[in-house]
Amino acid sequence: MSQGIQVASVYVRDQDEALEFYVGKLGFRVHTDARNGNFRWLTVQHPDQPSFQLGVFTPGPPMHDPATAQALQAVVAKGAMPPLVLVVDDCRAAYERLRDKGVEFTQEPVDRYGAVDAGFRDPSGNGWKMIEGRR
Repeated sequence: MSQGIQVASVYVRDQDEALEFYVGKLGFRVHTDARNGNFRWLTVQHPDQPSFQLGVFTPGPPMHDPATAQALQAVVAKGAMPPLVLVVDDCRAAYERLRDKGVEFTQEPVDRYGAVDAGFRDPSGNGWKMIEGRR
């Protein structure tokens, strides 16, 4: 029997805004975009990782009551959630390319621990570390 993680998720304030960011700027592609009433199951995936999906969800029903949804959105907006990690071949080149597409970086590329990394946030406040893979 094999097991594995197929979907990890982030909370966003607006799924359409997040879709534009993840697909239009980061180059991910839509895997699933399905609705059930007001609930929208939206996942994207990096083209080089077809077996893994990033779920992009708004806090709210059916999982959260209005007060919990508001609290979760506030925590995400503050950048308090753990960062996601995007591995790239060349961090400085990826930084230039993404910055030119309008990605707002919180940290320019720096040499650290034998690799190069940079930081950015999505429009909802989720933090990302972009790390150059070791060669």
